[in-house]
Amino acid sequence: MITGQMLRDAFISGANEISNQRQRVDALNVFPVPDGDTGTNMSMSASNAKRELTRLADDATVSQVADVCASALLRGARGNSGVILSLLFRGFSKGLKDQKEADSAHLAEALEKGVEAAYKAVMKPTEGTILTVARLAAAAAKEALKDNPTPETLWKTVIEAGNEALAQTPELLPVLKKAGVVDAGGQGLMVIFEGMGKVFSGEGMVEPQEAQAGAGNSDSIHPDKNAAGEYEGEITFTYCTEFIILKKEDCGDPQELRAYLETIGDCVVVVDDADIIKTHVHTDNPGLALQKALEFGMLTNMKIENMREQFENQKKKVVQAVSNQGFQYAVVDPSREYGFVAVAAGEGVHQLFEDLGVDNIVSGGQTMNPSTDDILSAVHATPAKTVFVLPNNKNIIMAAEQATKLADRKVVVLQTRTIPQGLAAMLAFDPDQDPAQNQIAMQKAYERVGTGQITFAARDSDYEGHKIKKGELLALENGKLAFTSEDLVKAAVKLTRSLLKKDTSFVTLLYGEDVTQETAESVCQAVSAKLPDDVEVALIQGGQPVYYFIISVE
Repeated sequence: MITGQMLRDAFISGANEISNQRQRVDALNVFPVPDGDTGTNMSMSASNAKRELTRLADDATVSQVADVCASALLRGARGNSGVILSLLFRGFSKGLKDQKEADSAHLAEALEKGVEAAYKAVMKPTEGTILTVARLAAAAAKEALKDNPTPETLWKTVIEAGNEALAQTPELLPVLKKAGVVDAGGQGLMVIFEGMGKVFSGEGMVEPQEAQAGAGNSDSIHPDKNAAGEYEGEITFTYCTEFIILKKEDCGDPQELRAYLETIGDCVVVVDDADIIKTHVHTDNPGLALQKALEFGMLTNMKIENMREQFENQKKKVVQAVSNQGFQYAVVDPSREYGFVAVAAGEGVHQLFEDLGVDNIVSGGQTMNPSTDDILSAVHATPAKTVFVLPNNKNIIMAAEQATKLADRKVVVLQTRTIPQGLAAMLAFDPDQDPAQNQIAMQKAYERVGTGQITFAARDSDYEGHKIKKGELLALENGKLAFTSEDLVKAAVKLTRSLLKKDTSFVTLLYGEDVTQETAESVCQAVSAKLPDDVEVALIQGGQPVYYFIISVE
């Protein structure tokens, strides 16, 4: 059996192992653009869990250990790989719920639930990634249960199957095969699993090879406590009503139940299998929900909670998200309908967002993905009933979306992938419209914007038909590598012209911290000379790192 102490030490061992091998996992990234690399993101996410786990006593149950680990991983998640890692380990908290110790069946179920959660969270799951590795490892664990293995033997099966799946990732993703590497996220997961396996097999914890920054300052990390329940800025319905229906033989279509519940409340969830229907609804009339449910079968596991009362009680003891970015918690102002949080880097870029009305800016972007907790702290520092979040980077969107689940006010994440998209979204905001209308208008606005980015190659690479040398200029058109160059002026002109549309009327050039004003003005003049006379060109000192130029075409 796996005790709570063993599971705690296994998680810590896995966190140490990914920290020790962070650079090796980073090196597997095939995209040549400098980014918040996979190994670094997974290591920082795991380190957040490690800090919380070290506080647990030896007599903690496996359920308590898994809950603490999952919560801390989620709050510390950085980048897509960190978020997926947190979702995978959320399975442990579900699979080990209420368990004092864990056997092989519990571990197999925990893995399976984690995989389910991760796949559901990714809109378009790509095979050949960490998801594939986790799925095949979990499937092997379930299959191995037929032989009644010990937890140690089961975990060895998990590692073997995971490594076999990892070795096959190049066959599923051509870009990996061409680069001659396996998936970085999958490798990171196996590193963590192998670190955990050291404890399960009795070899002891993997020790950190070097001190982690801030690890000695664990007192600065607050223990996790619940935020104010399911409160989302303004509670529309009073009662959170949950129950399970044991289906009767002639049970009707559960979708009929869903349709009815949506007429008497919101936040409706109706999930069924062959035997049960699990139901959740926020309503002012829980009796009506129960009465309708009886048409489908017998009720069990009923729970009705007064969310208004719950919120008032919980907000008195809430411990806010922890961030080193200096955000201070602010109670929601009932008269303040909207607030805004943006992720950005560079003094000039910060100023642009502030001028457009953004309340709090999370410092981050390419190479420095903020954590879920950083974004959550900024949301909680924004005293509005509805807070719009602009991630402005594709690798930050998932962390932002996880923050919505922890916030004590309504949060809307706009999936902006670039700084120009975030600025366009802000320009489209209308304070007289409701949140849904604004979300649609802002999304349409940012989808119309063309974004160009000029950066440098962080490594030698053969990527999407381009043979790239380290240090060479890379021109990205709407996030995709368009061409390489050795001349900044020519690259800016070519990229801008490529982004141009028939109705383009405005081009903005944001120059970065590594570009002098003289060089920026030369680029601006060259770009202006090659564009139609009716296209206005603006030059702004963005001060952003990594990107020499960010080009917005509208």
